[in-house]
Formats: sequence, C-alpha cells, structure tokens
Amino acid sequence: MSTNSEIPEELKYSENHEWLDLDGKTGAIGITDYAQSQLGDIVFVELPEVGQQLEKGQIFGTIEAVKTVAEVYAPVSGKVVEINVVVQEGAEVINSEPYGAGWLIKIHLADPKELSQLLSPSDYAGLIAGL
Repeated sequence: MSTNSEIPEELKYSENHEWLDLDGKTGAIGITDYAQSQLGDIVFVELPEVGQQLEKGQIFGTIEAVKTVAEVYAPVSGKVVEINVVVQEGAEVINSEPYGAGWLIKIHLADPKELSQLLSPSDYAGLIAGL
C-alpha cells in the first residue's frame, strides 16, 4: 500500500498529479514524482506562452513520453509569467528532478481561494496509494 514516490511537504497537489509551489502570489507548477514515474522516459513537453490566462482545471500543455502523451492541467487559475526553457530543451530532466529543475511554468495566482481546493501532501499520498 505504500509508494516510493517522493511527496515534498511544502507543496500543494492536484488530483491530476500536478504540484504547486507558492511564493507570494506566484507559483511554480510541475508534475509529481508519481506522475513522471508512471509516464516513463519523457522526451518532449509543450507549454503555453507567457502571458496566457489559465483557468483552474484547463489543459495548459502536454508531456510526451516514449510510449504515451499526457495532458497537464492548471491546478489554479492565473496568468503564465514564466515557462521553463530547460525542460523544453531537455524534457528528460522532469524524470530526474520533477520538483527541482523539472518545473514547467510559473503562474501569477488569480484567486487565492482556489488554494483550499488543492490536496495536502498527506491527502495526495492517500490518493496515489489508492491507485
């Protein structure tokens, strides 16, 4: 029933396996260790343009692995303020550092109330334990 996936305590999580690391009103978003391990070898990412407005739950990009393509969903609403060029140049970094150099986008939060709808680390651990 336990998983070997890393789940940092300082992050918030979505049911779609994205994480959010908030710094003031700006948050970095990426996919979880569990998600990258399920995808396998990641070879390409498609990310939105800086300045794009995202709604909570909206697809904002895709992650292509050797055997599949997965959509990535915005865990919160807001405006894209930065994209990670490192993952665009070498998407495999998501496999080795999903919570570090493998982040995808940074977003300026539109509605801080949406944060209460995200999962705590223990809630996310329960979610993946049931999968």
